[in-house]
Amino acid sequence: MVPVVVAHAVSTLFMVGMIWTIQLVHYPLFAAVGPDRFPAYEAAHSARITWVIVLPWAIQGLTTLALLLSPPAGVPRTLVYAAAALAAIPVVVTIAFSVPAHSVLSGGFDAAAHARLVGTNWLRTAAWTAHGGVATALLVLTLRPR
Repeated sequence: MVPVVVAHAVSTLFMVGMIWTIQLVHYPLFAAVGPDRFPAYEAAHSARITWVIVLPWAIQGLTTLALLLSPPAGVPRTLVYAAAALAAIPVVVTIAFSVPAHSVLSGGFDAAAHARLVGTNWLRTAAWTAHGGVATALLVLTLRPR
């Protein structure tokens, strides 16, 4: 179970760093691209960011499922349930808010869609940050001497 917990912590903490970079750097810069170049920029963003996040996000999801099915010894189930709930939030926010905002932005910069994207991304940022704390706690509890 230790490799699963390590993979879970590493992938989750990677996503924490990614989401903060996206929230504080990348998404705010969308407004500075300029209307004539924005559709190409948005298309490039969507294609490139997928390659960066798909593997760690998939590992996070698979390891969360593995932890639910077989929690590590000595780890409270509530911590595993918290990890699962926090892992679900970015998925729901992505489907409900981020993808629709990016769909609008793919046609050109739209200030309202951009504001929705940045605003609702705080939900993903908060969830991944909290999940990073939970993943770290899971790791510490799993690796502690018994």
